[in-house]
Amino acid sequence: MEHALRTSGVLTLMLLLLVGCKPAANPHVVTAQPSEQPTSPPAGPAQSAQPQGRVRVQGDDALAAVLSWSLPEVIIPHPAVARSAARRALAKGDLFETAQSAIPLLLALQKLQPGNVQDAKLLEQSRTALLSQAWSALAEDEDLASLRFAQRQATVLRSLWPEYPHVQEYLAAVDRVGQAFDLALAGEAQLRAGKLDSAGGALEKFRKALVLWPPLLRAQRGLGSVEDVLVAKAQMLAAAGDFDAAYGLLARAGQVRSSPLLAQVVGARIEAARNERLRRMRDAGLIALGTGSGLQFAREQLVDMLRIAKPGDAASVELRQRIDMASRYDVFQPRQVFTDEMPDASRGPSMVVVPFGEFLMGSANGEIDANADEQPQHRVSFERGFAMGRYEITVGQFRRFVEATGYVARATQRGHSMAYDVRSGNFVRGSGIDWRSGYDGQPAADAMPVVHVTARDAEAYAAWLSQQTGAHYRLPSEAEFEYALRAGGRGHYPWGNALPPAGVENLAGGKDVSPRGRHWNNAFAGYADGWWGPAPVGSFTANRFGLYDMGGNVSEWVVDCWHKGYRRAPARGEAWVNPGCRNRMYRGGAWSSAPVQARSSWRVSGGVDITNARVGFRLVRQL
Repeated sequence: MEHALRTSGVLTLMLLLLVGCKPAANPHVVTAQPSEQPTSPPAGPAQSAQPQGRVRVQGDDALAAVLSWSLPEVIIPHPAVARSAARRALAKGDLFETAQSAIPLLLALQKLQPGNVQDAKLLEQSRTALLSQAWSALAEDEDLASLRFAQRQATVLRSLWPEYPHVQEYLAAVDRVGQAFDLALAGEAQLRAGKLDSAGGALEKFRKALVLWPPLLRAQRGLGSVEDVLVAKAQMLAAAGDFDAAYGLLARAGQVRSSPLLAQVVGARIEAARNERLRRMRDAGLIALGTGSGLQFAREQLVDMLRIAKPGDAASVELRQRIDMASRYDVFQPRQVFTDEMPDASRGPSMVVVPFGEFLMGSANGEIDANADEQPQHRVSFERGFAMGRYEITVGQFRRFVEATGYVARATQRGHSMAYDVRSGNFVRGSGIDWRSGYDGQPAADAMPVVHVTARDAEAYAAWLSQQTGAHYRLPSEAEFEYALRAGGRGHYPWGNALPPAGVENLAGGKDVSPRGRHWNNAFAGYADGWWGPAPVGSFTANRFGLYDMGGNVSEWVVDCWHKGYRRAPARGEAWVNPGCRNRMYRGGAWSSAPVQARSSWRVSGGVDITNARVGFRLVRQL
């Protein structure tokens, strides 16, 4: 088609020349033709050594119509009138379309009056104006209409002044813009088809277009569209949790126009999406942990989080820590104080969460007052925390159990127990003494630790409490008791290696005085706690785990059977029991304990049915 257009242009020019050679039937009817010699170049684009430009003809008949221009036939009755009309047309920018346009009029005047300087100057101005219009149209390249107008002006310039250097320069530019525009259109088609930055895709088309014509806005916008699509896909992948793929697309987007700001801005959005997703996953895991039965779900959430999280991500770290806490403490926190609800809306005993850990159980070789029953010293580890009663079980708490169940304690069954005789200062068997009695056989206040109970009485209370609360209560193991008694310390006594500080425990103190004015024969010198016998629970200082009266007030039953020494003792803190054992263990100092009995490693056995004024109990709750 391009060849055809060129051929048509040559034929048209030849016909025009032939017409110009014929005798005029009317001297005032003149067919205009271009000057054979170019006048001086107008101001505008610099002269170029480029070869003659060509007008590309692509598309349908509409495009052919745009590019098929011929010089109109001009009738000049009066040269002066025609010249004035040419000036007016030039001033209005009406340069070539009709017989009344500036260029056809001036070419006809040039034919009628060759050598007219005024006409030559006006024609030069018209050519300059046409080139200016043409370059302006070429600059407005964002739509097809602007390009077609520029191509039509190229057709006019080529028809009239094909050898003029500035015309050649413009024709070459029109050709490059046309090719670039076609590439931009092809790029847009690839963009719609989803072919972005692959070989032959939209990005490649737009880049080739900009090589041909860097100012082409359509191609520049096309690059922006490729970038936008890649960014949008990257953000969609981020929203779906595929952050590696998202950053891969973002990197591709950043290469489209080499924009470091893009990576910064969009990267921040992707990170925000990542953090939001991690936050939601963390919250879901934490909610599951709060139910007490969602540990596995929380672990699965953590695995998914670690797939997308950066090292050290705060949300992942938090969930990991909480999972670790839940695996060791269920829904609780270390040192947390709580009570379980009873069916009547009352509360069970106050409990404190003992943190997991490890310690050296027993006495070391060479330790003062140590004996073989406390050895060998060995390491015991607790992988989970447990809850222990903050206080010893009180008379009031045991009373509630008895009244609710009708339980008959062992001392009540046999009608006697061992109590302190105020008159003689000795421990004697007294009739009518049971859990309702104090150390001296007299009725005990509800706030006092319950004594005169067996290990089996304590276990009966624990079973009832478990049934009431739905939690698992039991006596502590011997290892649990010593671990809680030491509370992280390694001293000779629960409080350290020195004499007891004031108010630390209810022990046998050198300054204690009985109701009859007696003193202890074997006591902590210079120590006074203000009590001869047990004190109400919680009257002294709590230890580092928040537990009261662990080393004094009353000794306490544990679940273990008696074993002489620790050889083959459990290493995980569980109870060491034998079926049918008759001797049970109790641990911790009491109100009447001599210094040797107040040691952290001190241990003693008692028959399963013994009761006295120095032994009570507290419970452990499984977490």
